[in-house]
Amino acid sequence: MGVYQSEITVNTSGKGTQEVSSLVRKSISDSGFQFGIISVFCHHTSCSLVLMENADPSARQDLENYMERLVPEDLPYFVHTYEGPDDMASHIKMALTRSSETIPFSNGSPNLGTWQGLFLWEHRRRPHRRRLSVTVVGE
Repeated sequence: MGVYQSEITVNTSGKGTQEVSSLVRKSISDSGFQFGIISVFCHHTSCSLVLMENADPSARQDLENYMERLVPEDLPYFVHTYEGPDDMASHIKMALTRSSETIPFSNGSPNLGTWQGLFLWEHRRRPHRRRLSVTVVGE
């Protein structure tokens, strides 16, 4: 067994999901391992990672719309609004989702389901540069 680590930078364009599955595949390839697990960790508290359908974008749109209704911005009782009305709402959305994902891989490819993709989910309105740490354990 060996360990390979790298860092990925993702530029977002504001709220929404952005598929990063190809970056995961590249990290597995760069590791040189054929079998193992890959862990992806997001270093931020206002975006998250989500495994979601990657074939029909309307599934992600429905998820995003649902989360907007669940955690609306600019609620009058939010205190943490230093960076704007989307500040606290973004932190809550991250806390309700995930900041890391672990995916097994075989024959150098992630064992994702037929319609699964890994997405960075930006919860802030404005574009951000997001940092992901990748750890590949395998052989």
